[in-house]
Formats: sequence, structure tokens, C-alpha cells
Amino acid sequence: MDLEADYPRRSGEARTVEELDALVVECRACPRLVAWRERVAEERRASYRHETYWARPAPGFGDPHARIVVVGLAPAAHGANRTGRMFTGDRSGDFLFAALHRTGFASRPTSTSRDDGMVLSGLRLTAPVHCAPPENRPTPSERRTCAPWLGRELELVEPEVAVVLGGFGWQALLAALDDLGWDVPRPRPAFGHGVEVRLHGPDGREIVLLGCFHVSPHNTFTGRLTPDMLDAVLVRARAVAADTAVVPGGSTASRPGGSPR
Repeated sequence: MDLEADYPRRSGEARTVEELDALVVECRACPRLVAWRERVAEERRASYRHETYWARPAPGFGDPHARIVVVGLAPAAHGANRTGRMFTGDRSGDFLFAALHRTGFASRPTSTSRDDGMVLSGLRLTAPVHCAPPENRPTPSERRTCAPWLGRELELVEPEVAVVLGGFGWQALLAALDDLGWDVPRPRPAFGHGVEVRLHGPDGREIVLLGCFHVSPHNTFTGRLTPDMLDAVLVRARAVAADTAVVPGGSTASRPGGSPR
């Protein structure tokens, strides 16, 4: 058995989000991604030549019991692969964190390092692939290999809303929910900005998927995705999550600490 290739299956060992994150950062299951993330860390970008790159998988970041998850694509080579925090240290992250701050989810408008004091409330950032891929393009095989991490994260966080940035994340999230036994229709709902899909889980829970164009510079520099457009999706996510979920038997489910679900 290839222990490294099989490593993501250890996701089932995690009983908390913190345990899952600790497992994620040790993953070396995808040889191409491991080689690329470490090569980038050695060569560095000139503007970061004095920094020590993270050069490991970037775990999810934010509230471990969030009602809302934001699902991206993968870490950026000189962003999260450098800083060790999802969506931190690159232009995509600059655009996203500014919006999260405007809409009340983030304590600061910018995220520059793992120790900058950023706090996310009621929201968690994650991705279907946790290592930086060449040209920002994970292969289908790499997505499948990484899938157990996303599946277990969804089980532990139990979000009610998923803001999905781009078609890659949309397809990956639908596949992860399908694997977990959720009622994913076939053909699968198509991605689009502003698309809203409600799915039902095997335990009676619901999750609402909200499509949003990815916060890549290609989209934000061309105006395909504007700050107002992103803010509107995040505000909608908060409104959907604010609806109290009633579990079978008529009782109201609660988060740890007593906050209503």
C-alpha cells in the first residue's frame, strides 16, 4: 500500500476541526503538488525572497462551527503556499477579505500573515484542493485524492450555507456531498453566479449552495466580479443562515456554546 497516497483517508480519524487541520498539513499524497509547492518555496518570488514559505497544504481557516463556508479552488503559489493561511497574501485574498470585512464576517479588511490577528466570525474558508497547483489548475485525480479532507470538514463543521467560488469548487462540493449521502440531483445543478440550490442530507439537515464567480484577478480586474456583486452574495448567505433550522421532533438545533442553528 502507498501510505502517502492513502493518507487522506485518515481524515476519518479527526474528531474536531482542529484535529483535521493538523492532519491536513502533513499530507503528501499528490507527488506533482508536493514537488510544485516545495519548488516554489525554494525559488520564491523576488518580492518575497527573504520570507520562509509555508510550502505545505493550507488547512481551512475560520470559525470551526461556522454556519457559512466559503469554498474556493486551491491555495495560490505565492499566497497561501507562502503564508500558510487560505486566501492570505495574494490579490484574490485581498478582494475576498475586504468583502468579508465589509459584510461583518472578518475582523480586519486585509489578511497578510497567519499571525496578523485576523478573526472570522460565523464563516470558514476552505478549498477542495489544499496544495498550490501549477498554473492554478489541479487535475481531476488530485481533486479526487484530496476529497476526503473536504468531506470530513463538512461533517465536522455542519454548515448551513456554502458560498462556492467558481465552477471547480462547485463541482467538487457537489461530489463531496454526494459521497456523504446528500440528495444531489442528476444531472447536477449547473454553476452560475447567483445560482442558489438547496440540498437535503441523510440526517434531515439542509444546506444551501450559493454560486459566485471566483475572486481571481482575471474576474476582478475585468469587472466580471465587482465588490458589490460579492457583497450581495455574502449578505444573502448571512440571511439564509439566519433562518433557524428545525430538526426532526420540532426542536431547535444548537451550536457548541448554545448558539441556535
